[in-house]
Amino acid sequence: QVQLVESGGGLVQAGGSLRLSCTYFDGVFDSYAMAWFRQAPGKEREFVAAITWSDLRINYSDFVKGRFTISRDNAKNTVYLQMNSLKPEDTAVYQCAAAPMAEPGVKAYEYTYWGQGTQVTVSS
Repeated sequence: QVQLVESGGGLVQAGGSLRLSCTYFDGVFDSYAMAWFRQAPGKEREFVAAITWSDLRINYSDFVKGRFTISRDNAKNTVYLQMNSLKPEDTAVYQCAAAPMAEPGVKAYEYTYWGQGTQVTVSS
């Protein structure tokens, strides 16, 4: 059974940094795109960043461009989200997702597998 397990969340002050990791298990992830989404209390889930398997095409949402960096290490079955210059409005549960597609999709419905999520809290 495919599993995605996130780690790296926590509490940080505004302006600080965190690195999230998502490790995937028990699946054949060749040609899978991986993404990060987030959901704040009372808000809808929103796209953060996505990366393809092979050619490393990347999409970012406008609100994280220049602050967040998505990357992956296929040998370690892990995708990362480096988050710098964090703001209180970045507070949310961050989830990673995977889908057997060649494009770095930005829509949640495009993704087949989801992790449980990791909480990120940014204090002002």
